[in-house]
Amino acid sequence: MNENAMTLSQLPPPLLAWYRKNARDLPWRKTSDPYRIWVSEIMLQQTRVAAVLGYYARFLDAFPTVEALASARSDQLMKLWEGLGYYSRARNLQRAAKLVTDRGGFPDTYEGLLELPGVGDYTAAAIASAAFARREAAVDGNVLRVVTRLTDDHSDIAAPQTKKNIRAQVQAVFPEAEADVRIFNQALMELGAIVCVPNGPPKCLFCPARDLCLGRARGTAETLPVKAPKKSRRVENKTVFLFLREGKTALRKRPASGLLAGLWEFPNVEGALDEAAAAEAVRAWGLEPKTWRNRLTAKHIFSHVEWHMTGYTLEAAGEGPEGFIWVDTLEQHAVPAAFARYREEAERALRE
Repeated sequence: MNENAMTLSQLPPPLLAWYRKNARDLPWRKTSDPYRIWVSEIMLQQTRVAAVLGYYARFLDAFPTVEALASARSDQLMKLWEGLGYYSRARNLQRAAKLVTDRGGFPDTYEGLLELPGVGDYTAAAIASAAFARREAAVDGNVLRVVTRLTDDHSDIAAPQTKKNIRAQVQAVFPEAEADVRIFNQALMELGAIVCVPNGPPKCLFCPARDLCLGRARGTAETLPVKAPKKSRRVENKTVFLFLREGKTALRKRPASGLLAGLWEFPNVEGALDEAAAAEAVRAWGLEPKTWRNRLTAKHIFSHVEWHMTGYTLEAAGEGPEGFIWVDTLEQHAVPAAFARYREEAERALRE
């Protein structure tokens, strides 16, 4: 047995004992219901635990079963997801819910779970272990960080082969007892989330694996994991319009595919327009600008693109093109967080 394998083989007992004593009290850890675990795993993709908690509770209140989610109205689903981001997750949740309902229940294997829309390697393994006690290693950023530090592994964690190798290493040391199987993935992730943390030195004094850790022993832990730099994000400039007319504001629906598909947005055009050019864009929609109230700038960062936005609040006359709707409240329409500053301004203007 090589040194890395020897290190990991000793990990489960101290890690599981530590987890049972120190794990955060999170609602999805109190159930083996695959529906509730699945919802939590999808919500937690690229989203912080603190941001998910409220959404998780509200979501399950509205859709307590997979059948309820399968039959939900799309606008209700999107409204409940509003602000959580990565809206394709919500659409895939409902697609998968319909599939599970049609099949009469959740698949209980890693391979079966992979067939559900929106479920990849990590999510399938996390659900399989927590809900069905399958010995499947779920490897996320936390696990990659913990294992590369424990084994002093300087491989690029952005490389698919590195993730594949680490999954095999974790799989090889999975515990046997069902109760341990259900929490082993969670324990590894928890260690990475609160002790073997990113963006700073690991809290080695509190780590149950400190005496096993090759990274700590060799003084390399703070330099790990190794990750190739990301490509820079593309920047897109947009001009956003908050039209006000007789106590209402204009919205339009985004295209059915692509970024923020099917959600509601404030009318906008490409480019950072000054007031004269913005007036031309308004007239091109068949509207007439009356009073220009204010100008608001904002920025929103997606995974691969940044929106740099210039926004105008103005009173306007006319109906606008087909596709514009005029509303006196935004409560029934899911407007993504990318437009948060403009939504706040629109709500203030509508109250006035």
